Amino acid sequence: MLKKVSETFIKNLKKQKRENCYLLFLDNIKIIKDLINSGLKPICILVEDEKFNIWQDEIVYKVDRRVIEQLSDTKTPQGVVCIIEYPQYILKKPDTNFLIIDKLQDPGNVGTLIRTAAACGFNNIFLLDSVRINNSKLIRSSVGTIFNTNIISMSENKFIEYAKIWKLPIIKADMGGKNIFNFSYSGIIGLVIGNEGNGVSSNLSSICSETISIPMKKNVESLNASISGSIIMYQLAKNDF
Repeated sequence: MLKKVSETFIKNLKKQKRENCYLLFLDNIKIIKDLINSGLKPICILVEDEKFNIWQDEIVYKVDRRVIEQLSDTKTPQGVVCIIEYPQYILKKPDTNFLIIDKLQDPGNVGTLIRTAAACGFNNIFLLDSVRINNSKLIRSSVGTIFNTNIISMSENKFIEYAKIWKLPIIKADMGGKNIFNFSYSGIIGLVIGNEGNGVSSNLSSICSETISIPMKKNVESLNASISGSIIMYQLAKNDF
């Protein structure tokens, strides 16, 4: 028989969901399984029915369907919510290729970029004034890869400060740039993907050594941020596979 939690405990979880940007509320069973199998320890797992207790752990509690719906961000939750704290990585100079996401608010695009970055070995991701890491759509779009990369949320000004200290080699994606398929470099490099409406900010552009673009036929205006970033990252990482 599963234990039940108090109303005070539930109220505190709701408060933390609003205020703690590093507390994740996961409602996808596959992602939860993958994270637990990888060794991460949840704070607690809430289930609406005994049949969802597939973890057989003391941190699993039974709650009403109403609580699941309140803590989940999906319209039809699967019946389980796992609360886990996203690890806050220490800010340090990247030792692999890295991705800079500049003021992107669409969680689907950001999640896809994170997933591609993980696949391409861009193990360090800087989220600059962008969507919060605990956004449920971002987590679903990344398919749990947020736990396989070092993601640092910070302001643009703070990143620029560190980029100058570390003398980071950075390029940006823009429609007016050089053909990415003709671009070559050696060593570690950072890629900036900007906001779809405004592009990369002028401040970030000032520390970029090169502007690159994806060649397209004349009847296509542009690709969205996640597709563009994914193509460029794969091209930059082609020699690493």
